[in-house]
Amino acid sequence: MQSNPVQKIGQIGIPVKDIERATAFYQEKLGLSLLFNTDTMAFFDCEGVRLLLTLPENEQFAHPSSVIYLQVADIKAKYEELSGSVQFIGEPHVVAKIGDMETWMVFFKDSEENTHAFMSEVIL
Repeated sequence: MQSNPVQKIGQIGIPVKDIERATAFYQEKLGLSLLFNTDTMAFFDCEGVRLLLTLPENEQFAHPSSVIYLQVADIKAKYEELSGSVQFIGEPHVVAKIGDMETWMVFFKDSEENTHAFMSEVIL
């Protein structure tokens, strides 16, 4: 047993190419709350998980990020709301059905070409 176990995700870093464009996308399109920003970084709150947008300090960090799955209550409504302004990859679809619950997802590209997804769990 570890004496100092990992407790939670404290922050997720997302590399970006244009900090102003990326900040506008996450704040205006996705509706995340901007905590603070600098010339090279922007910090957002996503229900207690902090998202850090950052210009990479060196080439080893200058690549698309891991997929971040943002949970929404109504994935079809979110898809319709953002269809004209966000580049979606396909449409909302069921990815798993366990008992009386379906997990729905739809993937999208942010302003920096990172792929993320909205997800929703629907009780049948």
